[in-house]
Amino acid sequence: MTCYAIGHLREIKMGPDIVAYLEGIDATLAPFDGRFIIHGGQKHQLEGAFQGDLIVIAFPDRVRAEAWYASPAYRTILPLRLNKAVGEVFLIEGVDADHKATDVLS
Repeated sequence: MTCYAIGHLREIKMGPDIVAYLEGIDATLAPFDGRFIIHGGQKHQLEGAFQGDLIVIAFPDRVRAEAWYASPAYRTILPLRLNKAVGEVFLIEGVDADHKATDVLS
C-alpha cells in the first residue's frame, strides 16, 4: 500500500544549506521509488490557519519509505534541513481506492 512521507515545515531559513538539501533530495528518493506529490505551493485556505509549507512524498510501500529515511544518502543531507527549518515529519499509509469514510468505524 502506498505510504506517504509528510512534512509540515515552518520557519524555513533559506540559504546555502536549504539549497543544498533541495539539490540533493531527488537523488535520495530515486532508489526507493519516491516521488513528490506536494512540495509547498500556493494554498487556498478554506478553514483554520495553516502556517508553513506542506510536503508530501509518495512511496510504493512503508518498507521503502522507512528505508529512504534511514538511508545513508538521506541521512547525509538531513542535517541541512534540520538546522534551518522547524516542523514535523511522519510516515502515513494511504487507503485502498474503494475506501469509504465509515471504514474507520470498524
